[in-house]
Amino acid sequence: MDMATTTIPFYDAAADEVEIFEHAWNNRLPLLIKGPTGCGKTRFVAHMAAKLGLPLYTVACHDDLTAADLVGRHLIGDGKTLWCDGPLTRAVREGGICYLDEVVEARKDTTVVLHPLADDRRILPIDRTGEVLEAPPSFMLVVSYNPGYQNLLKGMKPSTRQRFVSLRFDFPGSAREIAILRGEAGCDEDLAKRLVAIAQALRTLKDQDLEEAASTRLLVYAATLVKSGMDPVTACRAAIVESLTDDVETAAALMEIVNATFGR
Repeated sequence: MDMATTTIPFYDAAADEVEIFEHAWNNRLPLLIKGPTGCGKTRFVAHMAAKLGLPLYTVACHDDLTAADLVGRHLIGDGKTLWCDGPLTRAVREGGICYLDEVVEARKDTTVVLHPLADDRRILPIDRTGEVLEAPPSFMLVVSYNPGYQNLLKGMKPSTRQRFVSLRFDFPGSAREIAILRGEAGCDEDLAKRLVAIAQALRTLKDQDLEEAASTRLLVYAATLVKSGMDPVTACRAAIVESLTDDVETAAALMEIVNATFGR
């Protein structure tokens, strides 16, 4: 669990996403955030949880994630069986935010658990204990996924998607991405501009030579390495290029862009 603290994580708003989040929370509505990897979805949720002063339970969804992983299960300890709440149940009990990152990666039986929390019932039935928890007013269900990964086997059903208020995220424009790098990594403007220029050049290769575009997260990593004293080209190779491809020839082509940007 990520507990909200008085320190609010840095987040530079793109448009009206903060307002939409607050209105959804005030009106007890669940929220779906869709956008590419590394564009700021998780940071946005952490920012809003801290801003609202709410406990945050973040779950990184994967192929083996089951409904029991979210709700809880009985465990054996000290010679007796004890019930252990999962992150979703804890968030409901505490009136916090439960954030399911890349929710479409989870097994389909998780949907059955989410539906009664994502409509006007706002309840969490726990079959194994016989409890039916009513979500308090401060509880909020937030899920995210990357539409670029959607396929016939891993798409969100319309019956699930239409239970949520939705936000679309994308990579920020140049000026905002420069501001993000300066605020997040504490780098100077010249370095931020060069890194953003590299990202924009690499993003034109998306769907051609790269499976994923260069994310803002990777730019922050590169800026952090440079600020700590690493050579910029080396930092870009380690934090950006090698994270985007395993192909030697493709990596060499990407490094040409990096070298040109830094005058090598």
